[in-house]
Amino acid sequence: MDFSIAPETERILAIMREFVERELEPLEADFLAQPFRELLPRLRAKRAQVQQLGLWAPAMPAELGGMGLEFTQLAHVGEVLGRSPLGHFVFNCQAPDAGNMEILSEFGTTAQRQQWLEPLVHGEIRSCFAMTEPEHAGSNPVWLETSAVLDGDAYVVDGRKWFVSSADGAAFSIVMAVTDRSATPHRRASLLIVPTDTPGFRLLRNIPHMGHVGDDWHSHGEVVLEQCRVPRDYLLGDAGAGFAMAQARLGPGRIHHCMRWIGICQRAFDMMCQYAATRAIRPGTMLGTRQSVQHAIADSRAEIDAARLMVLHTAWKMDRLGTRQARIDISLIKFSVAQTLMRVLDRAIQVHGALGVSDDRLLAFLFRSERSARIYDGPDEVHKDVVARRILKQYGLNVT
Repeated sequence: MDFSIAPETERILAIMREFVERELEPLEADFLAQPFRELLPRLRAKRAQVQQLGLWAPAMPAELGGMGLEFTQLAHVGEVLGRSPLGHFVFNCQAPDAGNMEILSEFGTTAQRQQWLEPLVHGEIRSCFAMTEPEHAGSNPVWLETSAVLDGDAYVVDGRKWFVSSADGAAFSIVMAVTDRSATPHRRASLLIVPTDTPGFRLLRNIPHMGHVGDDWHSHGEVVLEQCRVPRDYLLGDAGAGFAMAQARLGPGRIHHCMRWIGICQRAFDMMCQYAATRAIRPGTMLGTRQSVQHAIADSRAEIDAARLMVLHTAWKMDRLGTRQARIDISLIKFSVAQTLMRVLDRAIQVHGALGVSDDRLLAFLFRSERSARIYDGPDEVHKDVVARRILKQYGLNVT
């Protein structure tokens, strides 16, 4: 296994790193202090700069307007962009749009790709993904009430979804809905494209998230669909294939998150070390001289480096064997890196003391916004179950 970085990738990373530090980090104070929508004009200008640099949509194929990077390259890119909460958005590889681009690219018809994928890749519109429902456990995606009933040349969609990230301002949603209740659990649901201006599609609210109500892209919505009629040809892929397509989306999505989390870890680590090296606890004595602080730094360095290697190994496996062959590795990094993220953030906040829990630093925002890392795209416990069952099967025990 060779994890050396090719010269061209090093060049790309250097440009991205400089852009994040020079152009995005200075905007973070305003990002924390004002609605996201008020920052959008400046962010659109930054997005235009990224397009001019040829660094737009790193995960999308070049023929669609992206960079066409492999997963191993994306692992390095994700770490660099993850250093700022604005990084992925400005480079157009943000959730949930990145996952929806992948679904449309793989399963969309020519007409669907022209109508929805092309403007999404070009950054002209945004999207959202509606799967989780308030009445049912999000960790069981085959248990859904939202229905899509075929009526002539249209599907009529009824149901309620929540934690529909970025629904506020999205042009369309990919909705997971039951199309055949008599089918086996994993064949009941389908994915449909539902434009958000469809009569009956309503954003009820942006859900308060750890004490903060976001807006626009930086939000989590609760949505109701009442008698939403969408053309039959807005069905994505085959009827009944919704669960399989959602899993195809979530696999790469999980590794994208892990890449970003490592960037957050490194940013928090740098802040912690800088503060420890410059904060005096008494005249002439810096905070970093204390053993407990040194241990926090050493533990964080070891855990970040280990997490990075796990993610790079998983990306290397995905590039060579495909997502399906790497599914256990993806589950491993999903819970492992999420837990590393929370430990590193917690240590960085502790080293900063009262300043760490204030919004004068980025750390408190990161801790609030990223606590959900251990929940979305499958909670830690579910991924641990998947890994343990696969291991135990090798020892002769089949756990159902």
